[in-house]
Amino acid sequence: MFESAFIELTMLLTVSACLGMIAMWLRQPLIVAFIAVGILVGPSVLGMVSQTDQIELLAHVGIAILLFVVGLKLDLHIIKTMGVVALFTGLGQVIFTSVFGFLIALSLGLSPIPALYVAVALTFSSTIIIVKLLSDKGELNALHGRIAIGFLIVQDIVVVLAMIALTATGQAQESTSIGFEVFMVLVKGLLMLVVVALLMRYVIPRLLNRLAHSPELLILFAISWAMLGATAGYLLGFSQEVGAFLAGISLASTHYRELIGARLVSLRDFLLLFFFINLGASLDLSTLDAQVWDALLLSAFVLIGNPIIVMIIMGYMGYRKRTGFLAGLTVAQISEFSLILAALGFSLGHINQETVGLITLVGLITISASTYMILYSQPLYRLLSPYLGVFERKVAYREEALDQQQRARSTDVIVFGLGRFGMVIAKTLQKQGLHVLAVDFNPLLIKQSAEHGVPTRYGDAEDAEFIRSLPLHEAKWVLGTMRDRTVNLVLFKSLKEGDFQHKVALAATHQSEVDEFKALGVDMVLLPYHDAAVETVHRLLSDSEFKR
Repeated sequence: MFESAFIELTMLLTVSACLGMIAMWLRQPLIVAFIAVGILVGPSVLGMVSQTDQIELLAHVGIAILLFVVGLKLDLHIIKTMGVVALFTGLGQVIFTSVFGFLIALSLGLSPIPALYVAVALTFSSTIIIVKLLSDKGELNALHGRIAIGFLIVQDIVVVLAMIALTATGQAQESTSIGFEVFMVLVKGLLMLVVVALLMRYVIPRLLNRLAHSPELLILFAISWAMLGATAGYLLGFSQEVGAFLAGISLASTHYRELIGARLVSLRDFLLLFFFINLGASLDLSTLDAQVWDALLLSAFVLIGNPIIVMIIMGYMGYRKRTGFLAGLTVAQISEFSLILAALGFSLGHINQETVGLITLVGLITISASTYMILYSQPLYRLLSPYLGVFERKVAYREEALDQQQRARSTDVIVFGLGRFGMVIAKTLQKQGLHVLAVDFNPLLIKQSAEHGVPTRYGDAEDAEFIRSLPLHEAKWVLGTMRDRTVNLVLFKSLKEGDFQHKVALAATHQSEVDEFKALGVDMVLLPYHDAAVETVHRLLSDSEFKR
């Protein structure tokens, strides 16, 4: 429609901004608005999109960055504690949905092969949409968020195996068996995990310590690492999502994960806009008219049945009904993979255009509806809570054990700045039995602090996104020991905007700063030289020579 890809991109961004503002005014989710943008500019309505390859490329980059950031937040300890429930919940939901979805599809008059495609399509949930919603709500690090990410990754692996099986079935003339293809994928996956583990052990920590001296280069490396991981996943027969996720996990145990994640948030959100536009533009509305009632029935099954099976499994495994309910809502939609699966089945001649339209309409309904369900999950839980007791054991033993572990690891004090003053404070508080988290922008100071046994994070006190990634809900005090007045003020502002409810102490170098900080509501003002001098005088006066 447009002569230049640049002009087309400009128009897409303009339309997206306008509809986004309308959605915000109407208090509607932006994800739904951006999918609506894709439908509006797609071939079914205005036909504005002609540069589909460029939009799809930007969408893939956004997906890689998104899953990379998710991987950054999942260190090995979380994977160990959440792996079992993620595996059982993911596989249990896949089996339940595929079996009952197949029976429902048969009852609607579909023949076995199309019914099988519909059943498999209903099985998978959208990792990309769920991660975006949980991230926007600040629930990625919550227990239900971690479990949800775990079983969504399990689903991604299953869908890859399913596509391999379907492709091999459609290529009957080739001698390669389905079993061999699956075996090779498993071998490649194991090889990929071994390589990532070796890089985490011997290469990545040293490399990041060097790159951290230049924050710009560190972020550039992180983006390239995410893309390399996504590319490796694709070339080895996995999805790009799995590869990017593993790339993020490889950096998750380093001091730099919070800063990298915080710096990539804006880039991630911008690029994901093209994913939602591309998703909406790919929907062919002309095939949907005759499928409405069947699609509504299948959508109701996904929106209600999938959360119920997740709640049953998690309740049996010892989790509370609230955790099971919130995690269950994340599987109440079908995935973009479902649309890809339908397109694959159509190209292989297994299903017709009507079946593709049915899967597409179910995707549109469930993605839109589940977005509202997740955004309003807390009011929805309060409404349904009296009826959910059946999904909970009398003693939620597994979640109670996790609560005890969390209390044992909780952070009491966060110290920003690891110069001489901040380092002494952090070490002294640690010796007094408090749990301290130290933050600095200098990788050498981070290394020294880690050598003293103080948990550390590499980060910028002026980065609001990074500050929100810290365990502020646990900390009783946040101390800013930097000498720079502007940095301290930005830190204090970010804490207040992040609704930090506990106490803040800031270091000052002049009396004017003391008065300014107190006027702003800072709970304690530290004067490093003055405080040290007063302490020295007290120690001298306590000496026996002065008491004669």
